Amino acid sequence: MPEQDNVNNHTEQLKSQPGLEADMQIKPEYIRPGYKGSGKLEGKVAVISGGDSGIGRAVSVYFAKEGADVAILYLNEHEDAEETKNLVEQEGRKCIAIAGDIGSPSYCEAAVAQVLDAFGKIDILINNAGEQHPQEHFIDITAEQIERTFKTNIFGMMHLTKAVLPNLKEGSAIVNTSSITAYKGNDALIDYSSTKGAITTFTRSLSQELAEQGIRVNAVAPGPIWTPLIPSTFDAEKVKTFGQEVPLKRPGQPKELAPAYVYLASEDASYVTGQTIHVNGGVIVNS
Repeated sequence: MPEQDNVNNHTEQLKSQPGLEADMQIKPEYIRPGYKGSGKLEGKVAVISGGDSGIGRAVSVYFAKEGADVAILYLNEHEDAEETKNLVEQEGRKCIAIAGDIGSPSYCEAAVAQVLDAFGKIDILINNAGEQHPQEHFIDITAEQIERTFKTNIFGMMHLTKAVLPNLKEGSAIVNTSSITAYKGNDALIDYSSTKGAITTFTRSLSQELAEQGIRVNAVAPGPIWTPLIPSTFDAEKVKTFGQEVPLKRPGQPKELAPAYVYLASEDASYVTGQTIHVNGGVIVNS
């Protein structure tokens, strides 16, 4: 398929995480041609962490197509964030972009205040920010790396959720980005996989508390998806074979994930909470 040919026939690498989509030779595909929104999120306001590129960009644009205004939170990829903002606005929706470290509680609180100033409410939270740093051996993972990965991937998710939660109400939705690594493990990404396992458990546990309030909490667990994180994480040889191990024999594209987030954020999923949708190219995880 075109996605496999485009991604696997080159040796792209980016210098730092989470990587700039603007610097990629082969761009991720973030919107399906011909996709037409049907007002599933009309009038909603969504906060999307890691919203500048890749999965977060696709979710931002799909949400805009479905009628939502969007606030994207990102680290420091200003060019990517501006492009995502432009794409949302091209759909006739409003967008603000807020830079900072998701691992900082004060940043999360300030970002939420800025969203409320801009839009007056928050209906949907998409916890999508993440980072990963492969190591061949567990013993080589430094204390600093462990702390950084957990700070971004799970502590940041908790900080942002705490900041947003007082503003949510019945009918609101939280969608967290987990990973296939939470279910299968990954011997080169032990600390990352551990954070994704924590995200799955966080999703299930928080859903139980918030069910009585009518606030749904779910997750999406991507398999190998072509985003800036991949060439900024792996060497050129691994990039060449990225995604070929799954039954569909190719990496997925952000555009193939975003509809799962639309579903979980919308009233279509009004009876779904505490669940994880696996978008992974056909890998059976039995969970």
